[in-house]
Amino acid sequence: MTHWFHRNPLKATAPVSFNLFGVASTQAASKICSDLRTTRARLLELFTDATCNHDMMKNAADSYFSLLLGFINSLDGGTQDNKLRYIQNFKWTDTLQGNAPSSQQDAVFELISMGFNVALWYTKYASRLAGKEDITEDEAKMVHKSLKIAAGIFNHLKESHIPKLITPAEKGQDFESRVIDAYTIQCQAEAQEVTIARAIELKHNPNLIAALAQETANFYQRVDHSLSSLDPVYIAKWRSYTQLKMCFYMAYTYCYYGQTLLASDKCGEAIRSLQEAEKLYGKAEALCKEYGQTKGPGSTAKPSGHLFFRKLGTLVRNTLEKCQRENGFIYFQKVPTELPEMELKASYGLVEPVAFEFPAMSPQWTPETHAGFDLTKRPKDDGAKPKKEEEVKPIKEPDLKPQKDSGCQIS
Repeated sequence: MTHWFHRNPLKATAPVSFNLFGVASTQAASKICSDLRTTRARLLELFTDATCNHDMMKNAADSYFSLLLGFINSLDGGTQDNKLRYIQNFKWTDTLQGNAPSSQQDAVFELISMGFNVALWYTKYASRLAGKEDITEDEAKMVHKSLKIAAGIFNHLKESHIPKLITPAEKGQDFESRVIDAYTIQCQAEAQEVTIARAIELKHNPNLIAALAQETANFYQRVDHSLSSLDPVYIAKWRSYTQLKMCFYMAYTYCYYGQTLLASDKCGEAIRSLQEAEKLYGKAEALCKEYGQTKGPGSTAKPSGHLFFRKLGTLVRNTLEKCQRENGFIYFQKVPTELPEMELKASYGLVEPVAFEFPAMSPQWTPETHAGFDLTKRPKDDGAKPKKEEEVKPIKEPDLKPQKDSGCQIS
């Protein structure tokens, strides 16, 4: 399923040296600054390393976050602000609003920004893995797991850390509730796509497949609703993707619900359901073209070129023809003008985010180490000498070529 998922760009950031000369007054304090610099640089490298896997990402992220938390959390577990929280400036771009960075002198801003990028990496890793030829069952499980982990990170940032920011997110920025909700829900929807592909391949009950497809379409509708009130300049392309996926999975819903109706000898209603599936599939094809022509941030998915997409069109046509033949020979039922009321409830396969927590603070942080940061020795601002602005360079992401489409067969 190469290029099946739409992906927005990673957040870019300015280098951070953690050169707290004078303030880091002991060897242990200087060592933490040095380790923060190297672990941050290593984590940023891995975001664009095509060979990076789950273990590498988790180890690198935990190494950095466990040190950074010493700038945020109280060592005694209290609620009082850590004296180091506002000592370092951090600068990040947003995934939707181009390369114009925003900066905050707040370690919580850094924690959330880097955590957001880690979640984005998991979505990109899932997309890359799903694009392999002849994806194995273990790899399909990893795609599913990666998307659930990403959803969990986004959700944790929203619930536990974004509310702590001194400067709240502006409209349309990554930490604004509508944007982060859209990312979270899309991860759940895409994980359910993996479930549906698996259920179809193993020929599970059509009613279960229809129910899962309907829930997935509903997820995409919720993503679209979250984005609908934001600036179209930034989200038009993303919304176009969510609308085509919503339409596509509603076509799946009516196709498999039609099979359920036929099995229950309700051939007239089955024909009506399949007619709706055919109409929705045609609309999804049109939306694919519209999406491809819409400008905006992110890599362009190409769903209509996939065997998984094309197979549905063939299935809808063949099933509709079968129902019409059976109705002409056996059932002689009237085809209703109204759509049949679908009684669908997915009891299995529904996706919930994997609960996420940042790692424990590094054991390098002790009361003595913390005391080694002397804020009275911070250099005074000199208005006559403006500070050199750190440049934020866009992240060059790997250019992954589409592989031969295998139709999402899980071997």
